[in-house]
Amino acid sequence: MIRCRTCCLPNSKPDIYFDASGQCSACISFAKRPTIDWESRGKELVALLDRFDGRVIVPSSGGKDSTYIALRMKEMGADVTAVTATTCHLTPIGRANLDNLARHVRAIEVTPNMTVRAKLNRLGLSLVGDISWPEHASIFSVPFRVAQQVGIGLLMYGENPQAEYGGPMGSDEAREMTRRWTSEFGGFLGLRPSDFVGMQGITERDMNDYRLPLSTNGIEAHFLGAYEPWDSRRNANLSAANGFDLYAPHGTSPHCPTPANWWAFENLDNAQTGIHDHLMFKKYGYGRGCAQISVDVRVGTVDRGSALKWVKRDDGLFPETYVGVSIDRVLDRIGTTRPELDEIIERFTNKELFSCSQAA
Repeated sequence: MIRCRTCCLPNSKPDIYFDASGQCSACISFAKRPTIDWESRGKELVALLDRFDGRVIVPSSGGKDSTYIALRMKEMGADVTAVTATTCHLTPIGRANLDNLARHVRAIEVTPNMTVRAKLNRLGLSLVGDISWPEHASIFSVPFRVAQQVGIGLLMYGENPQAEYGGPMGSDEAREMTRRWTSEFGGFLGLRPSDFVGMQGITERDMNDYRLPLSTNGIEAHFLGAYEPWDSRRNANLSAANGFDLYAPHGTSPHCPTPANWWAFENLDNAQTGIHDHLMFKKYGYGRGCAQISVDVRVGTVDRGSALKWVKRDDGLFPETYVGVSIDRVLDRIGTTRPELDEIIERFTNKELFSCSQAA
């Protein structure tokens, strides 16, 4: 496994590009920032909002990024509606942050049949090693469906993931989240909603919450990070200044959701995220913490040598708890046992990256 010469991302990350010097596409994209005319991009953002009469939907999990986007759009004078597709296993702090967001903007929360959701979690975990498959699907489908129902034509997502975390060359320049972009980078891992129909009693109607509308004509989804420099720490700080809570058990200072995370302010809403991130580590040799600390290496918050030491020590730690929720409680909710999870981890561990089994 080869790591970027600038940050810590490995060449085993799906879709990432390394140039001849050994630099990854995320670092190449970041290095282009000073050459971008951000003032002009800001004017384009104003024109975009004007074209849709200042009405915008912010797809939201209640996290620091969607909170920041909603506050930023409101600051620009937009009429903001935050739309949340209820996450798989909402944490208490996630609930508090959704309620806090509703103090600032209009909020709509769409909750699917959670018995079906648990089946999809279990199936996603077993079939493609991703417990979060239904969450990924609903993040895209639900806001578009609500946009159709309420007659709002503009959706504003956060960063372009290919710009922040690496992707094929040229993908970092996307400003709009098209249907093609969603099918390529939406995290579906080859599974379509129709593939689940008939499994464990799941019906066509059950899967409507996870499908994009047949037509999205008149609706556009854009990345805010294409119009202003994206900054996760700024987003967290501004959100916290406006009531966003960090995970700080028993009055302590903020804690990371799990020791395998580098940031204490990200992905606090879904207790299943620890399992998702650990399977990502087993498949590709890097976890959420590696991606987070690589961002901080680029901006100069931490040097690469120290970051590599942290990655080698902590990035693959098993998430016994996530935001204070035990993994056994998470597994019980979806009807899976620890031995079954161990077998799944073993099955999806990339033996080319790991010389021996490291299942928990």
